[in-house]
Amino acid sequence: MNDLITRAEHGYASDGHASRAPSAAVGSPLRQGRVLLIQTQAENAGAQEISRLVGAGLAARGYDVHNLFFFRQSRAFDEPANTVYCAPRRPGDPGSFLRFLLSLGRQIRATRPDAILTFQHYGNAIGGAIARLVSPAPVIANQVSARLTMPGWLQKLDLTMGRLGIFRAITVNSDDMLRDYSRYPDSYRRRLVHVPHGFDQKHSALTKAAARQRFDLPTDGTVLGTAARLHPLKQLDATIRVLPANPSWRLALAGHGPDEARLRALAAQLGVADRVFFVGEITPEQVADFLACLDVFVFPSLAETFGLAAVEAAHAGVPVVANDLPVLREVLSYQGEPAAVLVDAADTTALGTAINAVLADPGLRVRLQRSGEGLKTRYSVDAMVDEYVRIIKQAMAAHIV
Repeated sequence: MNDLITRAEHGYASDGHASRAPSAAVGSPLRQGRVLLIQTQAENAGAQEISRLVGAGLAARGYDVHNLFFFRQSRAFDEPANTVYCAPRRPGDPGSFLRFLLSLGRQIRATRPDAILTFQHYGNAIGGAIARLVSPAPVIANQVSARLTMPGWLQKLDLTMGRLGIFRAITVNSDDMLRDYSRYPDSYRRRLVHVPHGFDQKHSALTKAAARQRFDLPTDGTVLGTAARLHPLKQLDATIRVLPANPSWRLALAGHGPDEARLRALAAQLGVADRVFFVGEITPEQVADFLACLDVFVFPSLAETFGLAAVEAAHAGVPVVANDLPVLREVLSYQGEPAAVLVDAADTTALGTAINAVLADPGLRVRLQRSGEGLKTRYSVDAMVDEYVRIIKQAMAAHIV
């Protein structure tokens, strides 16, 4: 592991492969400043998509952007330029965790950032704490994890770090999240900044039949689908449970994660295994073609702070049926009109009825598509990046003073 750390400090990723060459040598003049993005695992998921968009936008605006991941979760992940890893895999014992922390500190110190952006709850807590120990750069935390996904001890640590000013600013991505933190002390809340997510538009040039062929899906009949990490909090079993009563429906699940074995077992138990297709992890570039396969995008997640995948689907023109969460009521609407049908996804009958309503009612689909098209004006990538530029400049100026 010491050799691994040494290689990382000399420009090599933790798997032994050279990381992409930095855009400017350490200590060279920079037009805007050097920004380090600290993310947890490298995989094709929503938080990683946001950090990718933010990083690309900052680079286009003249910042020297570097990316640091704790470890690689997926071999399908295409890392951006200037990327290094702290460990070859998730630390599984105290010794490997200590070595990971040492590598993390060395990587941050070697980058010499002017500002640090951390992502997800472990990225904020671990990345923010180590950054504070080894670098004077201001830390901006991105609070994009629903509190339901955070263990109690981590919520307390996050609260303490925010109150002590370890985070110069804490961004949240919805009004619902701002309300969620409304009972936190003022010393924490005054650091909160609402920065709505932006998203890449996902429009495919493929016909539905061609798109389905690309993913080895049946070219006829009704295909429901979801793009999500296969995790119990995504409640993907809810969609599998509607299949027995609707024998002409198929379900395509794009993603990977720890819940896959349970979902496969449930499909077999319900006698629908031949109608559930596990597509596997897809890259951001493949999302548009996957969405083109679908008749309905089903999003039964138990906890979200924004619901990026559902926003992308709605804007792509795929009717969305989603779990009735307050944040999805907020996000999946345009000028007061819903861009999704919201329902208690845990109620199998209600979920099936909502999907049937979308399939049977052309007028409803048109209304959903019209509102979905409007989401691009609410969630602009440029607006998101411009707000991060403002926060970074403010943090750097305060640090200099």
